[in-house]
Amino acid sequence: MTDWYYADADNARQGPLPPETLRDLYQRGEVHGATLVWHDGLDAWTPLRDCLQSLTPGAAAHDDATTRATAAASSAQTLTDADGRQHIAAPDASPDASPYAPPAAPLEQSTRVVHGGEVVDAGFLKRVAALCIDNLLLTVVYYALMLVLLLLGGMGSVLAGGMDSASYGPTFAILMGLGYLSWPLLSGLYYVLMESSAHQASLGKMAVGIKVTALDGTRIRRGHALGRWVSHVLNYLTLYIGYLLPLFTRRKQGLHDLVARTYVVDRWAYTDTPERQQPRLGTAATVVLVIVGVGVVGGAGLIAMAGLASAFL
Repeated sequence: MTDWYYADADNARQGPLPPETLRDLYQRGEVHGATLVWHDGLDAWTPLRDCLQSLTPGAAAHDDATTRATAAASSAQTLTDADGRQHIAAPDASPDASPYAPPAAPLEQSTRVVHGGEVVDAGFLKRVAALCIDNLLLTVVYYALMLVLLLLGGMGSVLAGGMDSASYGPTFAILMGLGYLSWPLLSGLYYVLMESSAHQASLGKMAVGIKVTALDGTRIRRGHALGRWVSHVLNYLTLYIGYLLPLFTRRKQGLHDLVARTYVVDRWAYTDTPERQQPRLGTAATVVLVIVGVGVVGGAGLIAMAGLASAFL
């Protein structure tokens, strides 16, 4: 079976993929007619629309054989011997000169998709640990931005003639509005850019060793990542029950994963070293969960003690 490759939106080579998988990607709209593809036998990257016939059942073998024969004939050289007779010389067998060598498209090891190995899905606790790390980072950035806005508001009050100035009220309201809008803006940019990057993961997911993939194991594009982030609102509408679905679904998908058609898997899934996957919780996730657990229990204890103290005073 011929393996196929395609260039994604970042011009990174994805593959190898069987023709059936590439055909499914095309039918789902994740690759398009203008997407550049390559397989053994093509001299260069070719738009997918010019290769659709090769993806249909029964046509791939015929087209592949025809392409190989044409490429071999075009790469052969005609030589003349000492007697004046001509014969065809075999093409250069070196990898660099071979017409079947993969095109020199950018290929990052972290984006190479290998099918057929075991896939370890990210469990609920690993995802919680990653979420805690991400929320901590976003909170730090958010309050730093709020501090900047408050400083700007203070400077505005001085320039406007003091806090009692009539012109200061609208300015302060605008700054506070920007502050409240900055959280979804920061969160959206963070998750969309990180999960559609070569790492396929936010910093929290990277810390605990997991990543986000499409259903075929490939990296999700930015539009796909944006849809996944927006679908988180369904978890809020279900009173966070959607976040508990990884405890019950076969592939440990949350509600937003089911809607966005994504998986969260071990960072070594769909690579050529699937044996490096860690089904266990891992050190980083364990440390994060212990710290969070101690904080929650300690906070609950302080609240309980404060309640008891107020009852007896």
